Amino acid sequence: MTADTRTTLSARALRVRERIVRMSAGGGCFIGASLSCADLIVFLYGSVLNVTPETRSSADRDYLFLSKGHDVPALYGTLADFGFFDETRLANHLSAHDSIYWHPNRAIPGVEFHSGSLGHLPAVAMGVAMEIRMSGGANRVFVIAGDGELNEGSVWEAALVAAAQKLDNLVLVVDRNEFQANVRTEDLVPLEPIDAKFAAFGWATARVDGHDFDDMERCFSRLPFERGKPSVIVANTVRGKGLASMERRADRWFVALGRAEVEALIEELHGGVQAAVTSEARIVR
Repeated sequence: MTADTRTTLSARALRVRERIVRMSAGGGCFIGASLSCADLIVFLYGSVLNVTPETRSSADRDYLFLSKGHDVPALYGTLADFGFFDETRLANHLSAHDSIYWHPNRAIPGVEFHSGSLGHLPAVAMGVAMEIRMSGGANRVFVIAGDGELNEGSVWEAALVAAAQKLDNLVLVVDRNEFQANVRTEDLVPLEPIDAKFAAFGWATARVDGHDFDDMERCFSRLPFERGKPSVIVANTVRGKGLASMERRADRWFVALGRAEVEALIEELHGGVQAAVTSEARIVR
């Protein structure tokens, strides 16, 4: 990856994180998990996906499904940065006058499918990948799932069918931030070894640093990992990435912030003093 590309992606990811923080006011959002996948989503739109605002309805486009729908602030922020819709709409988050709320809605340009109930979109993505294969298309289908989402049986049902159908145009990206809601995944229902489990289901697997653009480029450029097999990429990430005051904190799952706290966190994103988010934050445990 060139230095210019890395700089551009980093600047975009920073802007996306700012938008996530701002969406934490006026009703709140799932900030920790949104911050963990911001780099992944920015990288996909900036370096991988064959889709633009102009081609978002083209039959030849690549697809991205956000199965961990509560992380939609990261997707909203990225779509706005790439020009899918006007950034000013983000101020309508949770407004009754727009469709920008806690989960993806196809009324927002660039959103491919509604999500929110965990475990649903791997099967939807598999169906789209199968249709593309049947119609002779060359486009690819990516679906981002949370690590805790892997506890849903529907994920593994879809994994079995995708392997049986040899859907090597399908890529599952697991945001491995090691938290499920406000509990560590390995303390609730241990998931490891994730790679070996998907390999046993017939998938080709890889691990990547979900905050390192160079590592992601090396990994995603090899897709499909094996002809005739769907691919899974386990992206190791940090919940709350970018805000040291929030990183790896179980109590920063869903947070509603006051305006002063938002501005303090924006300063922290830009290298300021770590914000002490305490007084006004309403935390859903």
